[in-house]
Amino acid sequence: MGERGRRKNRKGGVGGYPAAICSSGRRRGWEVKNMREGGRHRMCTFVGEERRRGGLSSSFRKEVDVCIVRRLECQLKMSWRPTYRSSKFRNVYGKVANREHCFDGIPITKNVHDNHFCAVNSKFLAVVTESAGGGSFIVIPVSQSGRLDSHHPKVCGHQGNVLDIKWNPFFENIVASCSEDTSVRIWEIPDGGLRRNMMEAVLELYGHSRRVGLVEWHPTSSGILFSAGYDYKILIWNLEIGEPVKMIDCHTDVILSMSFNTDGSLLATSCKDKMLRVIEPRSGRVLQQASYKNHRVNRVVFLGNMKRLLTTGVSRWNTRQIALWDQEDLSMPIVEEDIDGLSGLLFPFYDADTQMLYLAGKGDGNIRYFEITTEKPYIQYLMEFRSPAPQKGLGVMPKHGLDVAACEVFRFYKLVTLKGLIEPISMIVPRRSDTYQEDIYPMTSGTEPALSASEWLSGINRDPVLMSLKEGYHRPNQLVFKAPVKEKKSAVVNGIDLLENVPPRTENELLRMFFRQQDELRRLKEELTTKDVRIRQLELELNNLKNVSPNNV
Repeated sequence: MGERGRRKNRKGGVGGYPAAICSSGRRRGWEVKNMREGGRHRMCTFVGEERRRGGLSSSFRKEVDVCIVRRLECQLKMSWRPTYRSSKFRNVYGKVANREHCFDGIPITKNVHDNHFCAVNSKFLAVVTESAGGGSFIVIPVSQSGRLDSHHPKVCGHQGNVLDIKWNPFFENIVASCSEDTSVRIWEIPDGGLRRNMMEAVLELYGHSRRVGLVEWHPTSSGILFSAGYDYKILIWNLEIGEPVKMIDCHTDVILSMSFNTDGSLLATSCKDKMLRVIEPRSGRVLQQASYKNHRVNRVVFLGNMKRLLTTGVSRWNTRQIALWDQEDLSMPIVEEDIDGLSGLLFPFYDADTQMLYLAGKGDGNIRYFEITTEKPYIQYLMEFRSPAPQKGLGVMPKHGLDVAACEVFRFYKLVTLKGLIEPISMIVPRRSDTYQEDIYPMTSGTEPALSASEWLSGINRDPVLMSLKEGYHRPNQLVFKAPVKEKKSAVVNGIDLLENVPPRTENELLRMFFRQQDELRRLKEELTTKDVRIRQLELELNNLKNVSPNNV
């Protein structure tokens, strides 16, 4: 037998496939090609006359089936290319507003607290500013863009740095703020903006023993506010009476973020103790909690009605990553995805109407956006908005404040500290038609509350009241916020005033406590002096009565 025959009958045949297939294929006019991809072999389609005639033996068919299965396995293992799926948000792009539509000359705070320091609604833009001697923030009407006057009035009632601000979703003139002075305050901004500095709040809420880092409004109830402090507690405030109605104390460290599901019946929190929790807020009962060693959670957000949670955090190799969780089983994430190796905190923003997730890193200049699905691969990367200017925080415009005619589906307000600038960034779906695009603007949460505070506290759950954006948003809200008339009270538990008997941790807390004690001493001295004068007067009157009594007798 010649060399050619020996090569043909060698074990493995051509390309590692059985010799019987290769030799039989040659005898019957089949063509076998050997292709190498990534170190793996696969066989091309057989071509020949016998394929049309079907003159193949049963043993030969079995061997061909085995080769086809191997070929498919190799193709699956070599699928290194990303899977693309059709999506109407595939070409969403970010558009920065022109310079005249930006807000310039704003003294943005330099506080290093991990928060956005910005809040937006369809009327106003609120930004925490740098100030000396207490904390303050400015409120600017959204329509009044351009350079800000250096003497623009501020909201400056706090005695410590302001750490978070949030607009009420149902009363667009009401904003809540929290500060290092352990207080939460409710402010009512007049229509048209501020004309002078605002010092007096509608409500001053005291109940935390440490500084308050987070505030969050309930998504369906008009008078419920949540606040999280550095005392590891979450307080639920009923603004109809101006008092805390519930305290959640299941955390063992500083609370980093809070997020509600659609109807507000569940609360998800991330904590510095590396635990992710799902809580029933009215009872304070922890329904689920988890600490996954491969993913250290920083921020958490509910994904609408999908019964999913998404967290941003850090992997065990200190790379930034996101993880998708089932809210009913937090034992292990459904999927994890690494983002990059940078060190800035990732802020997640979720749009339940379009099921799009936006990721913005603190100190980054880019914003990545993904599409979330209920089927694999669950998280589909779409595009990335790039900008050279780093962002300190981001505010998000509610849906009813977007430009529907321009197919705008999301709008950020980016804080650029180095320039003292706030840039609006619009996320736009490119469409040629000028008509209303119903597929990208479904019914969305409106500005009418579904529940009152007392109804929600009684155990009632309702979905948000929906509205359509087809005719634009022009209907004013007829609701009026009524603050209860109450005296300032201190938090007294078992006869101990929590606000007066907590040892200071920082120099600022020590100074505030010192000046508070000085004021208290001054007040007591004045009261003592007044009482001394009154005692002398009573003594003189008593002596006069004694002197007059014997003469009358």
